[in-house]
Amino acid sequence: MIPVLLIALLAWILGLFLPWWSLAIPCFVLGAWLGKSGGRSFLYGFTGIALLWLLQSLFIHVGNDGILTARIAELFSLPDPILVILITALIGGVAGGLSTLTGFFFSKTLLQKQVVG
Repeated sequence: MIPVLLIALLAWILGLFLPWWSLAIPCFVLGAWLGKSGGRSFLYGFTGIALLWLLQSLFIHVGNDGILTARIAELFSLPDPILVILITALIGGVAGGLSTLTGFFFSKTLLQKQVVG
């Protein structure tokens, strides 16, 4: 639970100053540092970023009375504006999970080369 919250917090702080893809930075670093296995690393990143983007999307949705999500849902021919929020969380979760998984495999490759070389 701590890696998930740490990923979400650091990604949120970086997101205040950098573009959306800056979420990969804390995911990569924490995946390399705290990752115990590939699946667990992916799950940490997926859950942390999906929860962060879900909360941010809900905050925006409530802040403008759902006008923005309704218009985006109409643009993409979605039946319900809540699907926009769920799809947003899913996309962010996949990006976070893959970033964390990349960090995990990077650290494993780096450690393996140090032992062999």
